[in-house]
Amino acid sequence: MSIVQSDGFSVSDNGFEKRREKIIIDTDPGIDDSMAILMAFQSPELEILGLTTIFGNVTTEDATRNALLLCEIAGCPDVPVAEGSPEALKRGEPRIADFIHGSDGMGNTFIPPPKTKKSDKSAPEFLVDKVSEYPGEVSILALGPLTNLALAVKRDSSFASKVKRIVILGGAFFALGNVNPAAEANIYGDPEAADIVFTCGANIDVVGINITTQVKMTDMHLDKLRQSSGKYAQLISDMCKFYRDWHVKSDGVYGIFLHDPVSFVALVRPDLFTFKKGVVRVETQGICVGHTLMDQGLKKWNSSNPWSEFSPVSVAWTVNVDEVLNYVTEILMKP
Repeated sequence: MSIVQSDGFSVSDNGFEKRREKIIIDTDPGIDDSMAILMAFQSPELEILGLTTIFGNVTTEDATRNALLLCEIAGCPDVPVAEGSPEALKRGEPRIADFIHGSDGMGNTFIPPPKTKKSDKSAPEFLVDKVSEYPGEVSILALGPLTNLALAVKRDSSFASKVKRIVILGGAFFALGNVNPAAEANIYGDPEAADIVFTCGANIDVVGINITTQVKMTDMHLDKLRQSSGKYAQLISDMCKFYRDWHVKSDGVYGIFLHDPVSFVALVRPDLFTFKKGVVRVETQGICVGHTLMDQGLKKWNSSNPWSEFSPVSVAWTVNVDEVLNYVTEILMKP
């Protein structure tokens, strides 16, 4: 157990002070986003500088409402929420996954609207300002399409070098996508933005759905969560009813995939994963739009190609399924 202090440190049971890691969560909540966000608020080793919002599971406007609600539910209404782009860089009106997350993005639980208001800053402005304020100290957990991060890169050429780490939920590496056989939803939502971010030179860890679909919360786990004394267990259980029913219809899975919570674990417990380094590019044309393809460095190319001259990123390659699932359920059941 750790006790959080107002000076940016947490004090563990052995009395040692440890500086909390500063994070920003770029998000489109979303049921599994909501789970990851509440997990972050339950983690005393983290200092949440703010949430930035983007379209995907819901519209950007609804993502902002849900992010404000989650901050209030977590008892942290002062955490700023900065609204991001309402659409992709070049693709116009976005695809919204209300059929997965409900019309409110929270499993049709229809929680009353938040009392707090969004930040006056846009999401890209907020990202650039915070990373500039704390160079080398801020990690970003990116749980939706990467439009806001691409705009931050465009806004400040030094953004990539100043951010500590970006952990991205996105892509399907050498596996089927979940929008179509070629593409995963977050990357498909703004492939041009994803390609900008993957090639910007930042310290990036990518967690694809080839990893996250290995970690499932079954009906048995959901029942245990519902019966637990977890601080947010009942709320999450209510939201997950809609999410679980969609998984049964779509994938024949009696439970839920933990896409965003697994990506959160990759941020705080990277030791539970193995990673491979390589340059990742994103297809922006044709039937494979949104496809992520990694050069694993297995061959010395005779000539330059679209992967040449770019910095590699770290792609999650294996996951300790049992340990990650235990970590997620332990936090979600935390009183």
